[in-house]
Amino acid sequence: MGLSLEQKKRMVQEVASVAADAHSAVAAEYRGLTAGDMDRLRVKARESGVYVKVLKNTLAKRAVEGTEFECMSEGFEGPLLIAFSQEDPGSAARVIRDFSKEREQLVVKMVSVGGELYGAAEAERLANLPTYDEAVSRLMATMRAPVQKLATTLNEVPGKLVRTLAAVKDAK
Repeated sequence: MGLSLEQKKRMVQEVASVAADAHSAVAAEYRGLTAGDMDRLRVKARESGVYVKVLKNTLAKRAVEGTEFECMSEGFEGPLLIAFSQEDPGSAARVIRDFSKEREQLVVKMVSVGGELYGAAEAERLANLPTYDEAVSRLMATMRAPVQKLATTLNEVPGKLVRTLAAVKDAK
């Protein structure tokens, strides 16, 4: 049984509202995946803050109209699912990459970030981007390093003096 016009409008509106706030989008062909596989993918996506939706291509084109993902419209061909990253730019690509390692049937077709369309090869680069927490911890480690080195250097001067005095005392 097909969807009614009202159901289609609601679906397009829902995807359009998610796309308006998303950081990146990944379109992947899911041909050959079972319903159980799709359920596991959706669970993993939900845990990672990724919105995954399977739409007819005409509905997907309407949903991304007026968003920064409109550049993907030309590539909507065949059975595709769309994953939108809602928390950080790399989360959708990370979820799709990790799931496609288990199931080779899931194949990335295109990636969009910041209104730019990229090929499937760029999904790996996007997936390797650090999460927000990882980026903050790297920044903090970078900011802490000079201070730590200064403290270590300043501490070394009295330490060396104490060791020298101890060596002189032992010599006498």
